[in-house]
Amino acid sequence: MTSEITLFVNPTAGRGRGAGAAQPAAEALRQAGFAVRTVVGNDAPDALARAREAVGAGTGALIAVGGDGMASLALQAVAGTDTPLGVVAVGTGNDFARATGLPVREPAEAGRLIGEALKAGHCRTLDLGRVGDRWFGSVLASGFDSRVNDRGNRMRWPAGRLKYDLAILAELAAFRTIPYRLTLDDGEPQDIEATLVAVGNGPSYGGGMRICHGAEMNDGLLDVTVVGDCSRGTLLRVFPRVYKGTHLSHPAVTTYKARSVRLEADGVTGYADGEPFGRLPLTARVVPGAVRLLVAE
Repeated sequence: MTSEITLFVNPTAGRGRGAGAAQPAAEALRQAGFAVRTVVGNDAPDALARAREAVGAGTGALIAVGGDGMASLALQAVAGTDTPLGVVAVGTGNDFARATGLPVREPAEAGRLIGEALKAGHCRTLDLGRVGDRWFGSVLASGFDSRVNDRGNRMRWPAGRLKYDLAILAELAAFRTIPYRLTLDDGEPQDIEATLVAVGNGPSYGGGMRICHGAEMNDGLLDVTVVGDCSRGTLLRVFPRVYKGTHLSHPAVTTYKARSVRLEADGVTGYADGEPFGRLPLTARVVPGAVRLLVAE
């Protein structure tokens, strides 16, 4: 393995924590004996192009510094290659890092552990979800939660998490179930009324909401959580349980496992790892062993 590695930085992650995190992470990696090159793009497409260029040139590892959005962008560059991925999680949600047991908001410690993993050649091989030519590590969301994202993205004020709290209240006021057509693997399509359908490679999204509680990232399967036809009051009672994963026992919730999941519904956007993946219909497939994640032994 080459001793040169690439630090892939989002300076705006976590309200500016990304810029501050790059330096201690880089210092820890240099102390471990690696030459560190930093990549910061002008925008997401430019950053991804630069990351792919580094991977194509044979960098020893791609280290994403930021939140779930940056980890997701890095996945687009390393998935299906032999280049290992490191994650220095300093964003707001950090669901990918939490699901894989990585340090959160501890950039120096994350850099130190990545350095140890690189020297030992220690990687954890993980599955990824794939929609078309795009990859996701955590959850593909659709329905109530994706409509909250849509509304929040349209709001110019306020900033941060408060914006999404207000978006939740607005979507609750306009709450209605959605007619879906759900197809698992090669089975017959199911026509259902649902509040939301989430497809998980990992267990959580939104900063710790364990919507696909119990999902394992190396079992070759996607976990599907369907919150069915329920009232606004039921949703308000059930939704807080998502932080512990106990919502799965509610009668309105149904779960499945599948290698591929096709979601069809009118006027619904799919979001994966917090990023918009486009309007439904979308088909998600699991790709076993698609990424090599640098982790401590």
